[in-house]
Amino acid sequence: MTLTELRYIVTLAQEQHFGRAAERCFVSQPTLSIAVKKLEEELGVALFERSKSRVQATPLGEKIVAQAHLVLEQASAIQDIANAGKDQLSSPLNVGAIYTVGPYLLPHFIPELQKVADKMPLYVEEGYTATLRQRLRKGELDVIIVALPFSEADVVTQPLFDEHFVVLMPTDHPLAAKDVIAPDDLDEHNVLLLGEGHCFRDQVLAACPHLQSSADDATGRRRTAGEGSSLETLRHMVASGLGITVLPLSAAMTTGYSSDVLVTRPFAPPAPSRTIALAWRASFPRFKAIDALRRAINMCRMPGAE
Repeated sequence: MTLTELRYIVTLAQEQHFGRAAERCFVSQPTLSIAVKKLEEELGVALFERSKSRVQATPLGEKIVAQAHLVLEQASAIQDIANAGKDQLSSPLNVGAIYTVGPYLLPHFIPELQKVADKMPLYVEEGYTATLRQRLRKGELDVIIVALPFSEADVVTQPLFDEHFVVLMPTDHPLAAKDVIAPDDLDEHNVLLLGEGHCFRDQVLAACPHLQSSADDATGRRRTAGEGSSLETLRHMVASGLGITVLPLSAAMTTGYSSDVLVTRPFAPPAPSRTIALAWRASFPRFKAIDALRRAINMCRMPGAE
């Protein structure tokens, strides 16, 4: 039994397809298939049920795959410990960011990080909080940038900055006549939201509890005209006249549209906001790399950050 074989069965359980699993592991499909079969023979049990259209872990296989996850996490921790004895700012740093932060923060902090850690290769990716959480636990990411609250066993979080929410609307929208917006002001208007899975969607609904993306109001009029896959999509939908939306200030300050097309209005106090934070495994030994990332973000002074 090898770590490579364990990585194969974990990936195969995730993909449920030999071809896709082999592609993710950068090996040929026969190589992965033979390795999985060899491990099954060594253990004396069937780990997967195979059909023409799908590969699914057996009940016993699910337990073994879960344990393999833990073994791979510990192996990654051993590598981290070994790397800690080297120059902490020369090894690659794998950073993940939620979709509603990445486009507005990455362009600002990456140049600053290159100044304070010019020898440290940086790999970045965006994802949903749930996906980033899993990849952090498995050691595939070293640190992630998320919105609080975020809780995970053996993971450290540190707040970076707060940013308020604002309402984005066409210049000629009735609410544009107001200086500040109360959450109840949105009730009679078409409010565009992000789709399911985005934590920012949940934060907006918590701040404006009367909004319901899937229900009509008492007059039979739908309160939300649609859902977007990204904040940029919502922005373009608003510019097209489909409705209004709520954005974090960092996203609202980079609209790409003139004030003749779109305007923003703040919420009345207490204005809803979110806290952006770093999260990393408590066992991650490269504290200097985390500190360099934190300093770079603090230096970039992202629009809308407090």
